[in-house]
Amino acid sequence: MFTLNVSGIGKHYGETLLFKNISFQLNQGDVLAVAGWNGSGKSTLLRIIAGLVKPSAGQVEMFFNKEPIPRESRRGFVGMVAPALSLYDELTGLENMEFFCRVRGVACNRNDCLDIIDRVRLTEHATKMCRDYSSGLKQRLKLAQALLHKPPLLLLDEPGCNLDSQGIKVVEEIISNQRQLGMTVIASNEKREVGYAGKVVNLSE
Repeated sequence: MFTLNVSGIGKHYGETLLFKNISFQLNQGDVLAVAGWNGSGKSTLLRIIAGLVKPSAGQVEMFFNKEPIPRESRRGFVGMVAPALSLYDELTGLENMEFFCRVRGVACNRNDCLDIIDRVRLTEHATKMCRDYSSGLKQRLKLAQALLHKPPLLLLDEPGCNLDSQGIKVVEEIISNQRQLGMTVIASNEKREVGYAGKVVNLSE
């Protein structure tokens, strides 16, 4: 059983305060939405949880079967989708997935990658160069790479960005399936995406 504790998190850059004293606990099956106006720090909070940015105050704790997970081991428990995530245009969709496996030390083979590609409805595009993908197809590939290691914590920053109705359905299926594996944190102001969550943290309040 995986648990996430966020306690008194605050972040400022110089004299600019983004947010302060953000606290919550998530358990298996939970979906949390992080809302707030543009520039309120939604993406930054997700990056803090992922361990990519240090908080100015507070702490993030992760537990597996009630045992604390060391900071250096947390990467294997987190999958993240964000607008800033880079894909490699000179590789196919499948080759991008295989590359992410190697970089992250994930034990998966070509069939594993193809199975996940199929989950996000990209099978017919798997062997096409990523440079020929539309923005929506690239977003689906970003979703796929986050699922490679079946992470108990899934961080989704504006997951529906550039997606059509089929892509939105993919996001909904991913969030629903994630309830069986662990939890999801969604950063969004989009009403539909906030509606996926049972808990909401509003950084503008």
